[in-house]
Amino acid sequence: MNKYDAIVIGAGHNGLTNAAYLAKAGLDVVLLEKNDFIGGASCTQESHEGWKYSSYSYVCSMMRQAIHRDLDLARHGLLIVPYLGTVNFGDGDERLFGYHNEEAAHLELKRHSPHDADAMHRFQADLTRYAQFIRKTLMRTPPDPTSFRPRDIMELLFMGKQLWNLGEKEIYEYVRFFTMSAADFLDGYFESDLLKAAMASAGIIGTALGVKSPGSSYILLHHVMGDVDGSIGAWGLPRGGMGAISESIAGALQEHGGELRMNASVQKVLVENRKAIGVVLENGDELRAPVVVSNLDPVQTFMRLMDKNDLPDGIYKKVANYKTRGSSGKVNIALSAMPKFTGVPDNRYICQGGQGFSGSLVTMERAYDCWKRGRWSDDPFVESVIPSAWDPTVAPPGKHWMSNFVQYCPPELDTGTWTSDDRDQFGQAVIDKIARYSPGFKDLIEHVDVRTPYDMQEEIGLTEGNIFQGELTIDQLLFNRPFPGYAQYRMPVKNMYMCGSATHPGGGVSAVCGANAAREILMDLRRPNTVPEDDFYDE
Repeated sequence: MNKYDAIVIGAGHNGLTNAAYLAKAGLDVVLLEKNDFIGGASCTQESHEGWKYSSYSYVCSMMRQAIHRDLDLARHGLLIVPYLGTVNFGDGDERLFGYHNEEAAHLELKRHSPHDADAMHRFQADLTRYAQFIRKTLMRTPPDPTSFRPRDIMELLFMGKQLWNLGEKEIYEYVRFFTMSAADFLDGYFESDLLKAAMASAGIIGTALGVKSPGSSYILLHHVMGDVDGSIGAWGLPRGGMGAISESIAGALQEHGGELRMNASVQKVLVENRKAIGVVLENGDELRAPVVVSNLDPVQTFMRLMDKNDLPDGIYKKVANYKTRGSSGKVNIALSAMPKFTGVPDNRYICQGGQGFSGSLVTMERAYDCWKRGRWSDDPFVESVIPSAWDPTVAPPGKHWMSNFVQYCPPELDTGTWTSDDRDQFGQAVIDKIARYSPGFKDLIEHVDVRTPYDMQEEIGLTEGNIFQGELTIDQLLFNRPFPGYAQYRMPVKNMYMCGSATHPGGGVSAVCGANAAREILMDLRRPNTVPEDDFYDE
């Protein structure tokens, strides 16, 4: 029997971050991963010879720079490059180009609507104010609103002060914003349907909501409050694929003496007298530690790894009511050459950026209707990037890899469990959507790798394939995440913690959940805190 100071279950990027900070504090830490690769959804895999796919997650924005610098991830090989322009495709011949240059962006919007070109400044100013408030809560432990402990009272006062600083009018608008649909929110600013569709896409990524569903406006905010090198709202691509993020954090973990075990699937969390004391692996090995941390979601943690009799009354019901509806698929395509798109100039700022096959708000809502009926979308929303346009490490010379994130795709079909034929048909629907705007696209295809929510659950343990380990709806945010009474990373069993995206502040490749949980663990152990404070350079 091996003994450690802490055991962390699951080597996703949050589990890696948690283990790295515990090791940095001097704890003897072991990180257990069931697969033969690390990173969970933030991984890079060679699914086709010569091509390295980011199999699941695909872009980076929410990675906190304070963590990036503190763990010295650049020294461990992490390089994140902001991608350049974007192009959004309408249902017909309309194209909307996005540029980082303010003048070019304004002129492009003016081409579609002079009103929208002017309204964009107001929209960005409002969204930035909302994002600033949320950003200041990211690397803080949510307060317990029912507690009279000084720390919780001080945290509530901090949040109240930040909210008050918005101003009376903005407070009303902010509360309204949280409950609105992305479509209704955007209707208050813009008139171009193509622009609204392009902007609304961030409100449905990874979410079992449509653009007209109440609450989807917050998801929009969740995806624009990140940054790359201080550029607020920017998105970036890691050199070497999303697995480069996980590999760099693993480098920091091992630098501080942490142990990383792969092919080490946990069968059970050991509990004695309502205290977690270790784990049993599927091979029968028993590991003991006074701290056990789960980077898995609540369903996997409490219903698969723990005995119901070891949990307080009511926890199973809370877990059963926790929403983990998956809605996203991923299609990675190996191409023999760079695809050409109709109506898109041969401009490197556009070709090396992202492509949004959004169509219109009506098209996007109809895609959601298919999901509600237990089918993949006939005319899906697809968000694409071609990382090989600038990163030579992910595809053979002269060839390319197109990464496609797809809404919508159900975890279970109306006909039952996914079959290989179903998977192929879903992949073909995505290819057909892209080929509609790129004649000859199908002739360039050398390999297609399709991942459904079912695949995400089976391979990387995301229940129902929910990429956020639980929906980002208002009832599952802040002190309600994952459920009321357990939002401060401590779980119902003593010495048991959670550090994954099912905790505050939620999904996205940010490393914040893992870092926040490490801070709370070190506080409980009365060890010096090794987790940095966030920096607010956007004020």
